[in-house]
Amino acid sequence: MNFIISATQQAIKQLYNEAVEASVINIQETRKEFAGQVTVLVFPFIKFSKKSPEATGTDIGNYLLENVEEVTAFNVVKGFLNLSIADHYWLDLFHHTLLSPDFGKPKSNGKKVMVEYSSPNTNKPLHLGHVRNNLLGYAVAELLAADGFDVVKVNLVNDRGIHICKSMLAWQKWGNGETPESSGLKGDHLVGKYYVIFDKEYKKEIDALVAEGQSPEDAKKNAPLIKEAQQMLLAWEAGDEEVIGLWKKMNGWVYDGFAITYKNLGVDFDKYYYESNTYLLGKDTVDEGLAQGVFFKKPDGSVWIDLTAEGLDQKLVLRADGTSVYITQDLGTAQMKYDDFKMDQSIYVVGNEQDYHFKVLFAILEKLGKAWAGGLYHLSYGMVDLPSGKMKSREGTVVDADDLIAEMVATARQKTESLGKTSDFSDEERQMLYQNIGLGALKYFLLKVEPKKRLLFDPSESIDFQGNTGPFIQYTHARIKSLLQKANYQFREDSLSFSGELAPTELEMIMLLAKYPAEVSAAAQAHSPAFLANYLYEVAKLFNKFYHEVPPIIKEENESLKQHRLHICKVTADVLKAGMKILGIEVPERM
Repeated sequence: MNFIISATQQAIKQLYNEAVEASVINIQETRKEFAGQVTVLVFPFIKFSKKSPEATGTDIGNYLLENVEEVTAFNVVKGFLNLSIADHYWLDLFHHTLLSPDFGKPKSNGKKVMVEYSSPNTNKPLHLGHVRNNLLGYAVAELLAADGFDVVKVNLVNDRGIHICKSMLAWQKWGNGETPESSGLKGDHLVGKYYVIFDKEYKKEIDALVAEGQSPEDAKKNAPLIKEAQQMLLAWEAGDEEVIGLWKKMNGWVYDGFAITYKNLGVDFDKYYYESNTYLLGKDTVDEGLAQGVFFKKPDGSVWIDLTAEGLDQKLVLRADGTSVYITQDLGTAQMKYDDFKMDQSIYVVGNEQDYHFKVLFAILEKLGKAWAGGLYHLSYGMVDLPSGKMKSREGTVVDADDLIAEMVATARQKTESLGKTSDFSDEERQMLYQNIGLGALKYFLLKVEPKKRLLFDPSESIDFQGNTGPFIQYTHARIKSLLQKANYQFREDSLSFSGELAPTELEMIMLLAKYPAEVSAAAQAHSPAFLANYLYEVAKLFNKFYHEVPPIIKEENESLKQHRLHICKVTADVLKAGMKILGIEVPERM
């Protein structure tokens, strides 16, 4: 709408002899209850006009009506000038922009961004919390790529530490050589099984020591199992061949299991970092901070930073014995990732329980004078809850990602079969459809909510073919594809001959579809797939209104009008498909 901005600048120059910058002119979409499509905010101009907002709006409206052929009418409501724009402008936009093969395609902005997500522990399978993390990280990465960034997707795997040793020790004691092959369990589930066994046996030992008179705190420290696990960790750090061999074997099982879950979720990574390779990093950064006077040593030799001036607290960065803490590793890993990729931005997709940790991490890097620290961003997200009693996992507390995926696909099968529309599908086509609907429902439900919000996920509610759900958008896309197939639609340049009057919902469709690139960009800048998800729902909802309000398209006798409406269908299907793909959701060609 640059022509409205420049025409308004001319109007102010002519009417009030004032030159205004384009940035002063604020235009927006007209609210639905008023006539028009474009609204100019008049309030900034009353200091030039020395008139009321209504009189100023009328002056500018009359000027635009007389001097801009695209403006066909106007009305003024308080300080808002609502303009009606000629149909030929919207048709020209539709023909030359929306129907262009480049519409909505990313244009490189020359910037690189890293998105770090997933970050699992290798002692248990992925759970519902990981599902939100993975889907959010993947969708944000795809949004940024669609907005022109060069994106690097990274997974920092927590593959070392006492929790890993617990699974290893339990398998050593009670595993009897069990493997994924011998047990029929996915590798991550097998290792998770032994983590649970460790916990159960450890609690027995604690209870026995408490019964002998020890305090619960002492019992937790003195239980033989935890001491053995600690010894195993020390052996791992010392490079003990037997321990390292077991660690590699069991981690290998977990990675094979994770790979299946990641494939089913449809997420991927360009680079894996492993904490076993990064846990000693950061000590150079501590030396650097001491030399700069950013860190200080306490009498016991421990190293700290004082962040009270930043509204934080004093933070330990190196223990008295010279061993690192989590923040030390994170400082070193942040430097290593920057050295590897020289990215302009780095996004950490981590739950909101780590909000304080990232404030501290970013503040330290800023104080150390890292030029790239300004590009760091913590994409904080809320927990996912389930209605009580639904989808209890094996342990009864955590919802397993694989169970959740299987449940979603089973629910999709049941709901789709009850509609009886897949009788002519092959078994393979049916299975793919159920997978797409089930995963589409899961992904859309988790992504349509602002990341920062805690959400309640109801699997049954998410698979609904009506309302703000993934299956509703998928069904709308399939419906359009079916219509285009029945009409034998093929795009041809010579079919852009329609120049008549647009029906109200046709105009609404063109205006809404034209917003697609801006919606992608806004969602990318806000790091919020919810922006795009809810826009796509509005597109699907409006299309259904358009489809019901215009006469049957295939039966339309006016060929240019018929082709014009089929073009609207085609662009709608393209936008739904491209937008859902960014969210990691497949849209079936038929349902």
